[in-house]
Amino acid sequence: MAVSSTRSFEIKATPEQVMAAIAAVDRLPEWSSTHKKVVVESTYPDGRPHRVRMTVSVIGLTDEQVVDYTWDGDRSMSWTLVESTQQNQQDGAYTLTPVGGATKVDFSLTIDPKIPVPGFLVRRAEKTAIETAGKGLTKFVEESYR
Repeated sequence: MAVSSTRSFEIKATPEQVMAAIAAVDRLPEWSSTHKKVVVESTYPDGRPHRVRMTVSVIGLTDEQVVDYTWDGDRSMSWTLVESTQQNQQDGAYTLTPVGGATKVDFSLTIDPKIPVPGFLVRRAEKTAIETAGKGLTKFVEESYR
């Protein structure tokens, strides 16, 4: 059962600063409590991550996953699941829009677990991811780029 969510929030930083924080995927465990370990396996010529292996733990389940990132300058970043011990599918994206002296961030996420998981647990895991994207990323960016 795939579940999708979106969330929009503002960060008091430029799109370039927000994207720099997003591109620092090796620092995900600093602002996302669900990310336990992150290893960048390959990068694009500009140095941004391409393939990333990570250990994620949410709602008591630990997942070893590999994702591929795609970048559109400082406008957007998306990822898609390549392999996972716990999921059939995961697609996510950050889209950034300048708004005055801040950046509007649109975050979307779709997940589909491999094993039968009660719907309320899938929604709880997704809610955790969405909240982490909003609160954790905002705090990380605003503290890192002041």
